[in-house]
Amino acid sequence: MRMSFMGFIVWLLLGLFCCVKADLQLGFYDKSCPKAEKIISDFVKKHIPNAPTLASPLLRMHFHDCFVRGCDGSVLINSTSNNQAEKAATPNLTLRGFGFIDSVKSLVEKECPGVVSCADIVALVARDAVGVIGGPYWRVPTGRRDGLISNSTEALNNIPAPTFNFSALQTSFANKGLNVTDLIWLSGAHTIGIGHCSSFSSRLYNFTGKGGQDPSLDRFYAANLKKACKSLNDNVTFVEMDPGSFRTFDLGYYKNVLKRRGLFQSDAALITNAPTKSSIMNLVNSPPEVFFQEFALSMEKMGRIEVKAGTTGEIRKNCAVVNS
Repeated sequence: MRMSFMGFIVWLLLGLFCCVKADLQLGFYDKSCPKAEKIISDFVKKHIPNAPTLASPLLRMHFHDCFVRGCDGSVLINSTSNNQAEKAATPNLTLRGFGFIDSVKSLVEKECPGVVSCADIVALVARDAVGVIGGPYWRVPTGRRDGLISNSTEALNNIPAPTFNFSALQTSFANKGLNVTDLIWLSGAHTIGIGHCSSFSSRLYNFTGKGGQDPSLDRFYAANLKKACKSLNDNVTFVEMDPGSFRTFDLGYYKNVLKRRGLFQSDAALITNAPTKSSIMNLVNSPPEVFFQEFALSMEKMGRIEVKAGTTGEIRKNCAVVNS
């Protein structure tokens, strides 16, 4: 755990340095668009209670955005006749919430045209949506600018796959300046939301490539999954990632992983590494507040990945289209 007082101070100082380096700051829009964050927060608080299952996709959208060219809103850009954008990549085909982001952008544009970036909106909406369903709160320094490039191949190559083993996960996160500790906490986002059968059915029906089931998967859990996902080629059905509490931000995900009931191969991979497994065992015996605090720290760190600031990039008028 990194919850000691001195550890927190070190993190805080590093965080401040990172923010200064990236030209991100809390309250970046206080003068240019003082009502921006309240407009965003009010919209989220109004609509997420009516659609609580949208919190997970909005959080996932932020994650997928940051892992490709940094947190620059490139995941929002539509494909064109000349370019397959990130939306077209396999990991993003099941993303939801683009209309939600567009609605927020319209309100902010009405208040302050051309001021607030789509990248910042994605980051703020993810935080606020998680908060509405009772999840942790984290600081979101703003000042990100929107990227000009969105490429499906880059998304496929950079977003961690649900089939990754521990080594692949560690490398993927390290490439973005995130460590194993961040991997543990950010994986906890799987405590909410759903997973499509196509992302894990090979664990049920063809783990070796010649048929067979993943031996690391609890057999009772596997049997229940097979009742929902009846074939290897089921591209429609989905199941809860944290059965019984998939709308609640809690420790259920980690408890399931320790019981060999992690839905994805990447979930199961967390306990193939001894120090990581030990950290998770300590976590499930700690107060839930520990998870919330640690998750918040890693989310703040993730939100600074390769951000564009200053004169880099642009402030998109329409989140789905690069300015002409």
